[in-house]
Amino acid sequence: MKTKYALISVCIFAGFAHADDTPKNIIYMIGDGMGPAFTTAYRYYQDNPDTQEIEPTVYDAILVGMAKTYPDDDTFVTDSAASATALSSGVKSYNGAIAVDSDKKPVRTMLEIAKEQGMTTALVATSQINHATPASFAAHNESRRNYDEIADDYLDNEIKGHLPVDLLLGGGVRYFEREDRNLAEEFKQQGYQYLTDFEALPSLQTLPALGLFADKAFPFALDENPTRLEVMTNKALSLLQRTDNGFFVMIEGSQIDWCGHANDIACAMAEMDDFAKSIALAKAYVDAHPDTLLVVTADHSTGGLTIGSNGKYRWDTEVIKGVRQTAWPLAMALAKSTDIRQAWSESVDWGLSDEQYQQLKQAKQSEEPAKALYREVKDVINKQSYTGWTTKGHTAVDVQVFAYGKGSQKFVGSQNNTDIAKQLIEFIQ
Repeated sequence: MKTKYALISVCIFAGFAHADDTPKNIIYMIGDGMGPAFTTAYRYYQDNPDTQEIEPTVYDAILVGMAKTYPDDDTFVTDSAASATALSSGVKSYNGAIAVDSDKKPVRTMLEIAKEQGMTTALVATSQINHATPASFAAHNESRRNYDEIADDYLDNEIKGHLPVDLLLGGGVRYFEREDRNLAEEFKQQGYQYLTDFEALPSLQTLPALGLFADKAFPFALDENPTRLEVMTNKALSLLQRTDNGFFVMIEGSQIDWCGHANDIACAMAEMDDFAKSIALAKAYVDAHPDTLLVVTADHSTGGLTIGSNGKYRWDTEVIKGVRQTAWPLAMALAKSTDIRQAWSESVDWGLSDEQYQQLKQAKQSEEPAKALYREVKDVINKQSYTGWTTKGHTAVDVQVFAYGKGSQKFVGSQNNTDIAKQLIEFIQ
């Protein structure tokens, strides 16, 4: 009998321990393309040069582990759809898959499970809201390229008679206001507020809501609004905190990846900064609401970024900080201008050497000056800052896992990206 009672006691206390580990709210943040080199580079980029210490970042403060990213094939290199499917459902799939398995059958996602449990759900992104990563949480499709069908799922994929997502913030007007189907109107008929003016976002006070603030994706942070994700994150958390049954929100720093594809380091660091500030808001939310868990990771790394290049033991952040525009608009400005140095000085705080001037001048004289200048502008900036890139695609490197708050200890160590999803789903169910 003593053994029996001891066993019962252990089970009871184990149950209490499990319940105590389970968060009420989950904030899941994905830095698209944000491999370890990006978070390291950001630490040096934001460092205060007037102090001897290299100050830690919010990423450093909550780092707990690493995750494998390979898809369900023999390539080892994932795309955002396969990795987001793994991160949303705990199921590995093929590149291009949106919450379907390798047989193209739908898999349940944590957002859908959260909705089944009566939680409030939200998706936030700086890409179009029906892009690969957010799509893999609330839609099911055999191809990430089927943008219209994915947008349709945000209405048609009902969970217990309700739409799957209570709050959507991002871009993608063209996919929701279509000639064949006006989804925006249908959302309004379902009681959603619909916003397209980003400046009106602070006035949003109730859910459900759909906010689409760009025809496709937002402009890059460096070119227009350096805090657009931070603003959306702040608004999302302020709305979600009013819910009674807990919430699940996925927030994506979408365009870190796009800057990596472009091999544009100034672009990448601006996106990393907006994402870091959004994480800081989420971390502060956890501090104020201890029943909340914050998990941050990446779907993969992009570009093969190296901090230092060409055999030089150096990386010049002041060069990068001096670039105030991404490469394409800078190239366009140079192509249109009659004075290369003058046009350059309007967007870059450091001057061109004679060699760099000749490099850009030659590009401007080519048959396609804008495209040639786009390539050479990046070459000049990368070489001047000693930034290296190995690819314009993705790489198979493990990515970092960050966690903070209730249940964060469950994500310590080396894990598969599917393990992150399985643990979050266990918390939600």
